[in-house]
Amino acid sequence: MKTDISSSLSDARILERIRAQTPLVLNITNFVVMNTTANVLLAAGASPVMAHAEEEVEEMCSLASSLVINMGTLDARFVEAMLRAGKVAKTRGIPIVFDPVGVGATKYRTDSALKIMEMLRPTIVRGNASEIAMLAGASSAAPKGVDSTVEGESVLAQARSLSETFGSVVVISGAIDHLVHGDSHRRVHNGTPLFTKVTGMGCSATAYIGAVAAVEADPFTASLAATTAFAIAGELAAEQLTLDQPGSFPPLFLDKLAQLSSADLAFRSHIS
Repeated sequence: MKTDISSSLSDARILERIRAQTPLVLNITNFVVMNTTANVLLAAGASPVMAHAEEEVEEMCSLASSLVINMGTLDARFVEAMLRAGKVAKTRGIPIVFDPVGVGATKYRTDSALKIMEMLRPTIVRGNASEIAMLAGASSAAPKGVDSTVEGESVLAQARSLSETFGSVVVISGAIDHLVHGDSHRRVHNGTPLFTKVTGMGCSATAYIGAVAAVEADPFTASLAATTAFAIAGELAAEQLTLDQPGSFPPLFLDKLAQLSSADLAFRSHIS
């Protein structure tokens, strides 16, 4: 569905800017997804770096164009590295994208996520509906491991509260992705069920937002463009597969992401 929003995203030629500028995206992310995430960022045209040693993250962040922090495989040193890098990012004014993986599953994970929110006030927060609700204090929405137990539409009030409290753009992932920033709300209807059949696609979507935010100053526009583009690349790959071919999906997705154009954003976007 072509909309004024999707047309404006294509007019901004955000995808081409990533390829031209090759922004360095620092990822402090989990061990499960490092390779997948790095490949997604390379396919997009960005330059990924995976670093989490306390001894170097501040220096590394001083070179980066954006910071992505993902607490999938959490420990105390990871948290400390996230906070150190985040302070540098805030001083430099580069975007911080936070994925609070599994927040609510354990007390330590929840306490760590809330500490990151309070100290860093991320530019963009991306999580499933349970994670976003838990960050906003809705304990009844506790996730099943790292999977959501509620739908995005049901936690919009919590997402708005989170956005207003911390000033963050909030992206709720799901079959329909919701983006909230203050009074602004968009739904992205693109995507494919194959995203849920392969480990690391959600974390990679968060990292991809970091790449787009590195070249687009407005965080809501960056989040919307990245969420839509990532979903469209998934659709294009899924059109050549069936749901019982999850092993073939990641390499084909990388190809489609690398080939994606602003025209694809304009003509395939389904945003409401």
